[in-house]
Amino acid sequence: MGGERFGSFGLTTPPARRAMPADEAVALLKSGAAKPGSLIGYGNGRSYGDSCQNDAGMVVDMRPLDRIRSFNAETGVIEADAGVLLCDIIAHAAPYGFFPAVVPGTQFVTIGGAIANDVHGKNHHRRGTFGCHVESFTLLRSDGRTYRCSDTDNAHLFMATIGGMGLTGLILSASIRLMRVPSLDIVEKVTRFRDLGEFFDLADAADRANEYAVAWIDQLAGGHGRGRGLLLTGNHAEHGSHAAALAGSRLSVPVRPPFNVLNRPFLTAFNAAYRWKKGRSSDARQAGYQGFFFPLDGVRDWNRLYGPRGLFQHQSVVPEVVARRAVPALLEAARRAGQGSFLTVLKRFGDVRSPALLSFPRPGYTLTLDFPNRGEKTLRLLAELDRITVEAGGAVNPYKDARMEPETFAASFPQWQRLEALRDPAFLSGFWARTAKKLDARRGAAEAAE
Repeated sequence: MGGERFGSFGLTTPPARRAMPADEAVALLKSGAAKPGSLIGYGNGRSYGDSCQNDAGMVVDMRPLDRIRSFNAETGVIEADAGVLLCDIIAHAAPYGFFPAVVPGTQFVTIGGAIANDVHGKNHHRRGTFGCHVESFTLLRSDGRTYRCSDTDNAHLFMATIGGMGLTGLILSASIRLMRVPSLDIVEKVTRFRDLGEFFDLADAADRANEYAVAWIDQLAGGHGRGRGLLLTGNHAEHGSHAAALAGSRLSVPVRPPFNVLNRPFLTAFNAAYRWKKGRSSDARQAGYQGFFFPLDGVRDWNRLYGPRGLFQHQSVVPEVVARRAVPALLEAARRAGQGSFLTVLKRFGDVRSPALLSFPRPGYTLTLDFPNRGEKTLRLLAELDRITVEAGGAVNPYKDARMEPETFAASFPQWQRLEALRDPAFLSGFWARTAKKLDARRGAAEAAE
């Protein structure tokens, strides 16, 4: 087993050479015979870097664990295996008037992956992260024991596993508390803004008035158009559909082209067309949930358009007090480097606290940028974006990363050692090996020298 099925979404990290079926991994862990650093769970491959890879060992294919075990139509609590996809949860709960309280930008993530990465959505200002809505889960560790984890049972493992990037063991199943909604449809409103200053002036009121809020930035616009974009807000429609749409699309990119299709001329034309089409009316309109939450899911394997070298995604968060300075600096760094971003998204995180030991969202503004991999030129830009973020007191998202330096990770997550202390010794990822383990080795060498 292996190949592109077990790759990372950014396509810059080599796919796993070896994969183990979930049932074999469960048997191995229960026997207590798993070797140190030999495993990492793999869901549906929507992480962009190497947080779901393990070059020194193998990935565990969790998708076969795909059973929805129970659903309480009164409380909205659903229990499902870790390999169940978010789209399956939506389809199962929709007829009863429930929807996940937090959804990321794709519905093709597993429940285990959503917990392990503590994913966020367009309503962090109201609902926090996915982990805020986890009632409990079962966790299998290499000591052969299965732990039931919640905020009262094995609370230390509960906190470490949410946002723990799969390092504390295998999540086997979980109970998630869904949100009651009047319908799946969304009443969407689009507001144009001329520059980032105008966006920041609009953001607080938009969050207070709406369940969902996110901004699209025309990253390539220069001159008087610099920082322009669209603020998209939404709420569930009072009268709309309770039927989940068929997940997936007939449209697909069947093979990787030999070059990057999403080049600068294409992006310039795309941005102009998107801004005109999406922003031509400021009237509220009712739309299906898939187009609002998961627009890129409409083209299967769209990441292949970046060509043979793949893409890097950079997501940062900076405190609100410095956002008006730091966000323009991040965008300016990309412009100076001559790099165009196909996806440029800006949104505001609220102060809803996650139960996770390590969680990327925190109060402030988060900016997401996608860049084609142009080798050293792109790596220099990403390092500069890291520098601006860290100096602003912010953080870089680890499950979107494929190359950050250990120091950037330590500055972003100063409590990383607490997760290392609770990491299951049999579990290790490429990300953890190149960041936390290097930091740990340096710390050990410094202590020995003293």
